[in-house]
Amino acid sequence: MTSPRTYVIVHGGAGIHSKNSEPEAKNALRLACTQALNSATSENDSALSIVESAIVSLEDSPLLNAGYGSNLTLDGTVECDAAIMDGRTSDFGSVGAVSGVKNAIRLARRILEHSRIPDRLGRIPPLTLVSNGAHAFANSAHVEIVAPESLITPRARAQWSTWKARLDSSVPVDCSADEGLDSLHAFQDTVGAVAWNTASGDIASGVSSGGILLKYPGRVGEAAVFGAGCWAQSPQCSAVDGWTKPGMACSISGAGEYIIKAGLARSLSATLDKAPDDIDIHSILERTLIDDFWVPTRSPSNPDPSAGIILLTTEENDDRRLTGRLWCAFTTPSMAIAYASSDNPRGKALILRRPKSLEARSNDRPRIFVTGLSL
Repeated sequence: MTSPRTYVIVHGGAGIHSKNSEPEAKNALRLACTQALNSATSENDSALSIVESAIVSLEDSPLLNAGYGSNLTLDGTVECDAAIMDGRTSDFGSVGAVSGVKNAIRLARRILEHSRIPDRLGRIPPLTLVSNGAHAFANSAHVEIVAPESLITPRARAQWSTWKARLDSSVPVDCSADEGLDSLHAFQDTVGAVAWNTASGDIASGVSSGGILLKYPGRVGEAAVFGAGCWAQSPQCSAVDGWTKPGMACSISGAGEYIIKAGLARSLSATLDKAPDDIDIHSILERTLIDDFWVPTRSPSNPDPSAGIILLTTEENDDRRLTGRLWCAFTTPSMAIAYASSDNPRGKALILRRPKSLEARSNDRPRIFVTGLSL
């Protein structure tokens, strides 16, 4: 008999990851997996709590674009977005453009939990709170508040100074040009996590981001929008038919406005639901990124839309038990991921990179890399 397991998968964003930064990025992702699993006090701990703990660790890393380490707005401030979703109930909570909250994912979790409390006046609870309203809710929910400037790292300040000077310069800058790590597009990545507890059947997902560098204050990205940055649904079964619907959880990174337009996380879930049994998930991911994202959002000013997906799926084995599989798909040069389980808490971290054959392809054709990994 297979013993219950807990799985956690995290990502540090889809974008451009230098070889020099690879060891530090991997360590940060592995630490998030380890801390999330260590936070579980029993085998029945919810996947929601594991996702929250993993993303808290990612937000606390100065290397990643979330929480401490976030990109700065046009005004040189930190404004964070985050969301979390429970696959068992479809409950969701998110926060957008909030300043002075140490961990935006904790606030998103409190908003989700608040939605489960019946209102004595029958008011509909919010899915999303933003800006000052989100900050006020954080105070009332005892979410840790910090001085806004304490979330600014020296690295983020230096990047902001460089690009703000270019923006203010009278000399035009081609931000779409391939300038390696100096490219503005290197600073768009979002972090996230998905988790599955086989004992309880819980699946959950979450996402967190500091947003794009030099964004307008008040801008809300995909990490705060329902159906855009994350999605989760637990597997369903009946006493007669066994497993009738597989489980899935995804977390997405990339160009937020385009991901929002595509409703990418929800779109992927819907495509998985409708797909015939003989269609493999590799093809579903590729077609979703092409048909629902790359083609409709591509334009002369945005010739190569960026997105990255981590996807956890449950599959029925020959013994009619569920097993998990990790999928990763991205349109960018690289994506940083890590995964671990209660059986292997140290886990494994990878910087996945597109093969040279895709890198050599002109950007008038989608350059999508998809891979699957056993958990």
